[in-house]
Amino acid sequence: MKTKREDIRNIAIIAHVDHGKTTLVDQLLRQSGVFRANQEVAERVMDSNDIERERGITILSKNTAVYYKNTKINIIDTPGHADFGGEVERVLKMVNGVILVVDAFEGAMPQTKFVLKKALELDLPVIVCVNKIDRPEARPNEVIDEVLELFLELDANEEQLDCPFVFASAKAGHAVLEIGDDPKDMTPLFETILNYIPAPEGDPDADTQVLISTIDYNEYVGRIGVGKIDNGSLKVNQDCVLVNAHDPEMKKRVKISKLYEFDGLNKVEVSEAGIGSIVAISGIADIHIGDTICSPENPVAIPFQKISEPTISMNFIVNDSPLAGQEGKFVTSRHLRDRLFRELNTDVSLRVEETDTTEAYKVSGRGELHLSVLIENMRREGYEFAVSKAEVLYKNDENGKLLEPMEIAYIDVPDEFSGTIIEKLSGRKGELQSMSTSNGGYTRLEFSIPARGLIGYRGEFMTDTKGNGIMNTIFDGYGPYKGDIQYRKQGSLIAYESGEAITYGLFNAQERGTLFIGPGEKVYSGMVVGQNGKTDDIEVNVCKKKQLTNTRASGSDDALKLTPPRVLSLEQCLEFIDTNELLEITPKSLRIRKKILDPTMRKRAERNN
Repeated sequence: MKTKREDIRNIAIIAHVDHGKTTLVDQLLRQSGVFRANQEVAERVMDSNDIERERGITILSKNTAVYYKNTKINIIDTPGHADFGGEVERVLKMVNGVILVVDAFEGAMPQTKFVLKKALELDLPVIVCVNKIDRPEARPNEVIDEVLELFLELDANEEQLDCPFVFASAKAGHAVLEIGDDPKDMTPLFETILNYIPAPEGDPDADTQVLISTIDYNEYVGRIGVGKIDNGSLKVNQDCVLVNAHDPEMKKRVKISKLYEFDGLNKVEVSEAGIGSIVAISGIADIHIGDTICSPENPVAIPFQKISEPTISMNFIVNDSPLAGQEGKFVTSRHLRDRLFRELNTDVSLRVEETDTTEAYKVSGRGELHLSVLIENMRREGYEFAVSKAEVLYKNDENGKLLEPMEIAYIDVPDEFSGTIIEKLSGRKGELQSMSTSNGGYTRLEFSIPARGLIGYRGEFMTDTKGNGIMNTIFDGYGPYKGDIQYRKQGSLIAYESGEAITYGLFNAQERGTLFIGPGEKVYSGMVVGQNGKTDDIEVNVCKKKQLTNTRASGSDDALKLTPPRVLSLEQCLEFIDTNELLEITPKSLRIRKKILDPTMRKRAERNN
């Protein structure tokens, strides 16, 4: 018989990037007494990974738990980026309700729509938390209308439309139920969670059923499965069976060697857990997302939606440049292979395939950001390798017609830039779907555009809008191939010989375009040292010294004025490289190079194409 577990609430916090989810979780942890009064706690304590902290984004969903009035509230902080949407879809299976965080100024944004749609499809109740209420330009009343419009657009039912609104400032640590109330602390939000989010239910006497929704990985214990107990209970040393709804043949006998529950930021070992508890299970070597842990007497898999397919791929290649092996710790193909396959332990939206050579692996992900985070992580761990330009993954329909991944791009720009953006995106095969202006002098544009049309566009977009534009994209299924797109209008400046860049050589080269390197940097033949002002590639000799004669002193060389080089970030390099180029990545350097370094061989290959 189904019963409710009144002492537990399971919630996920969903929102668009940068609307304050992680900061809100911080406050709930602080005010429920998880930290001692004098304990020093880092800001956004849930973002544990260095890259998450630096970029201020959440990449992996995190579990935590707080206590309020003898009720345990399990909270899952989810990522806001569409590239990590696979994470959000899965964790919603563990919860009984969601808190939708919306910025009081920006209002409902595209990713808000993406995650909210998933929550409504699963029939989860929603609490809307309008955050950053203390921003000077906050417009909470309009935002409420926008959110309700979004609910209607997503076909929410009566019950879902009647959702409670809470107004908060996560930064200041307070929430109120009515605008204008006197703010004290987060109690109104805690109370709303208890009153509005249903307690988990299940049959405590039935056979065990636990759906694994996320995987954690730990060097010492290996894979850790995280999921909610739907029925029955789970004990340490219990014999179970692993089954999977998408793989009816699978039946594996396993034993539960360790069982954990979440408490604050820690995992606490327990000997037994009952229905509604979110638990972590270690000791099952090949546990995967979507597996159900069942009693051997009655193995029934819990249905589970398939994980979204990757749409974009890159080749990760062993570095073979003349400077290979000088800066990285891990440089061989075995190192590269082990590291990429290890990433599959935790990242389910990633795919790694062997190619016809042992020197290269095809890595596919949800978007450029998804793959650039992996590259940055590997670089920090001491890996040295090269990557090719990102390419989209095509499909064929039943009639053999080529299909490509499509995206919807939502763009907010100051009015004066809208013409430029429309022109640029039309050139990249984008179709303008709608256009509206707001009274703040901003235009909102909505484009349907092939995913490859957006590869390498973000940097150009920020330049075109002088840093004032906001662009958000959402995957929109596969559509017919839209024709060829010319990515880059300018060619590359290519180093002619190997050596060290010298002021005199650079001074002559900078007349041809923009340089990426300064004096004293090591270069090699075939390395890209700058961007040509014109469309073709040209070779320059940046190692060239000035010929000394007896009429001129060598000291007059100092008067040459060099323009400071344009130093590219990892994202800018990935955007810049063309299909015949590679990006060499080491812990210390990023170097763009031609795939074929030898100039004669390169020209021959171009002629044959």
